[in-house]
Amino acid sequence: MLRASWKSLMGRKLRLFMSAFAIVLGVAFVAGSFVFTDTLGRSFEAITSSSVGDVVVRPAATSSDFEDTPSTATLPGSLVSTLADTPGAARADGNITNFGTFVVGKNGKLIGGFGPPGQGLNVTDGPAAKGLQPWTLTVGDWPDAPGEVVLNEKTADKAGYLVGEKVDIVTSGSQPQVQARLVGIASMEGGLVGASVTLFETSQAQTLFTEGKDLYSDIWVTAADGTSQEQLRAAVAGKLPRDVEAVTGDRAAAQAASDVQEALGFITTFLLIFAGVALVVGSFLIVNTFSILVAQRSRELALFRALGSTRRQVARSVLFEAFVIGLVGSVIGLGLGIVIAMGIRVLFGRFGLDLSDSSLILQPRTVVVSLVVGLVVTLVAAYLPARKAGKVPPVAAMRDDAVLAESGMRGRTIVGSVLTVVGAALLGTGLFVDVPSPTYWVGAGILGVVLGVALISPLVGRPVIAGIGWLYRRMFGAVGLMAQQNAQRNPRRTGATASALMIGVTLVSMMAVFGASAKASIDKAVDQEFVADYVVSSAVGMPFSAEVTRRLTAVEGVEEVAAFRWDNVTVEGERDSVIGIDPQHVRVLGPTPMVSGRLDALTPTSVSVSQERATASGLAVGSTVEMTRSGTTKPFTVGAVHGESALLDADFLLSLPALESLGAEKADSFVFVTRGPETVPAQVARDLDRALADLPVVTVKDQDEFADEQRSQVNQMLYLIYALLGLAVVIAILGIINTLALSVIERTREIGLLRAVGLSRRQLKRMLRLESIVIALLGAALGVVLGVAFGVALQRSLADDGIDVLAVPWPQLGLFVGHAGLVGILAAWWPGWRAARLDILRAVTTE
Repeated sequence: MLRASWKSLMGRKLRLFMSAFAIVLGVAFVAGSFVFTDTLGRSFEAITSSSVGDVVVRPAATSSDFEDTPSTATLPGSLVSTLADTPGAARADGNITNFGTFVVGKNGKLIGGFGPPGQGLNVTDGPAAKGLQPWTLTVGDWPDAPGEVVLNEKTADKAGYLVGEKVDIVTSGSQPQVQARLVGIASMEGGLVGASVTLFETSQAQTLFTEGKDLYSDIWVTAADGTSQEQLRAAVAGKLPRDVEAVTGDRAAAQAASDVQEALGFITTFLLIFAGVALVVGSFLIVNTFSILVAQRSRELALFRALGSTRRQVARSVLFEAFVIGLVGSVIGLGLGIVIAMGIRVLFGRFGLDLSDSSLILQPRTVVVSLVVGLVVTLVAAYLPARKAGKVPPVAAMRDDAVLAESGMRGRTIVGSVLTVVGAALLGTGLFVDVPSPTYWVGAGILGVVLGVALISPLVGRPVIAGIGWLYRRMFGAVGLMAQQNAQRNPRRTGATASALMIGVTLVSMMAVFGASAKASIDKAVDQEFVADYVVSSAVGMPFSAEVTRRLTAVEGVEEVAAFRWDNVTVEGERDSVIGIDPQHVRVLGPTPMVSGRLDALTPTSVSVSQERATASGLAVGSTVEMTRSGTTKPFTVGAVHGESALLDADFLLSLPALESLGAEKADSFVFVTRGPETVPAQVARDLDRALADLPVVTVKDQDEFADEQRSQVNQMLYLIYALLGLAVVIAILGIINTLALSVIERTREIGLLRAVGLSRRQLKRMLRLESIVIALLGAALGVVLGVAFGVALQRSLADDGIDVLAVPWPQLGLFVGHAGLVGILAAWWPGWRAARLDILRAVTTE
């Protein structure tokens, strides 16, 4: 039986290739996701290992959490010399780090941002842990005086600067614009993953980032020969003042690497979700393919039974073929995964995550997971067709037209209905009930509904096929009638093929509804609740210098200027958002309903709590709330309780001094500006632009431009998701091609008879084309219905988070259906071409 199965596979290589292709693409996405994230993780590990000293001394308030926002907590310069005299220490060096320093290229554009940070550092000749040199000077000299800088290689290249030229720099510090001479170019071992780094001489770094005071972000203490990190740490710890800690370089690097890996886990999960979608779609193709093959080989399988093969042997022979197909597809998919990883690297590189200097990492785990996933998915998908093959009766070998009888639809309909109901319940629980890990509930719910609808698609698809068939009969006559009947001949096959496309269209439609609702909610918020005439925001999504706000107040025609700062704090053990505001100008931030207290009365020691959070936590005016940010914990008195607002939608509102007391930088996220009543809007806008002309890190927008900017961010997210879902759609298209091609083989004799009685080649191609369009439109129709339902549920679940307007983009959904019809036309080309080339006499005599 094994030899017979092997010969069957080798005799039908095209079938083998088409059956394996779905597994190839699904496994490739899985492998590519792991290769990319492993490469990303290795790159960050290289950075963290060269970004610590033998012993790192830092403020105890400084958090090591990768996701925490930077802290302004510092160390006094006098501590450097104290630590340098520690027994077992070779030297000590103070380091200054600023996130928010960007180089302006010769073309006036910023280098970096929207992803990897722009950093400003001071230069020391102190080594990193274990004697490593974090930086290697490739050209020029290190800066040794104010007004001199060194850039990393990628930044200098992108900006177009050469050694000796003047470099324009913007910072988030008190001096927002700096010009310095480029004296050297340096590189870091392992690369910077797209980050932009500017290296200053220490005194200038202190001028820019510590207000000229002799302060440092942290201190590296280098161990003398024969002194271990732990011995040096213990000696250093005895000399530290209160609220300062010492950790070994190994521990600091391990903490940073762990935090990075935890943060990168989101990217891995994000990519694997789309890989899972591709595999689910591919499983439909495999089930359909093996079902068709078993039906086509029913006489051959019956002959095996007649010669003495048992049911188990026949079923195992089919599973053996599935095993070979899965193994071949997995191996090819693993290789293709390297190419997919390269593509993902390019895609994420467009968002600033540059891994072009890093070699791709292929871990043994990636190989094992890829092979296991490919084999398991293939064998599970082929199990039911294999069981069906084992039930072929030996007497079927005596018939020329041996065909497997189709089982009834009752059991399938019951299972599909139950799955749909259970999936809907899980989806509703994940979206509307406070449960742990709601994402898993939502994912399981969507999967349950999709699989349930796929099982009952032969039933629910009948009206769709009947409606399209009515049009076919009137437009194409007998050819249209045959196309409809062919689609209805095997409803399971048609439903399974359409379901593969349905999954992709469902997810695309769901995101289209979500995206349209998000953009409509943005428009509503801007139209109804924005008071400001202009919004100043960062061009790279990073906080900018508070000096910008002071400049804007001096512009003629400006009435009020309100700073706005986003941040994160930990309250009651959970991370939460907080907004910093200027109480004196809170009116500019739009109407905010107050339950109690007033926002303009907030002090450096008080906080306003949202009504929802106050109810959940039992807070009221006079209560005390402890907030922690980057290790700094302070109590605040509840001074007000606020309702829902478009801009002030955080659980906690603090005054700017209160937020700064937690170690937050004096850097704004947005600035909202109103103009005077007797001013000319266009003139005020020009004056605002002129005031910030030397700071490309910020842009001035009116209300319409600000709304456009927010909508464009939604569009970027949608385009990324559409691109990743494209693989599932490609697999679904291959499914239609595969089904039609195998159907042509199955109906070879029938096609020969039709050609013999006068059906032309053109009519034959048209019949297959119309049949393909029916399948594609059925999948699109089911997908749009499910996608709209999921999109509406998603929007309603996020109504309290700002997505409070439901918008269904019917023209866009109609375009999806139209594209599905085009997919049907394209998918039918090769099967139609192959069918038209069949020799009539040979086709008629085919068994």
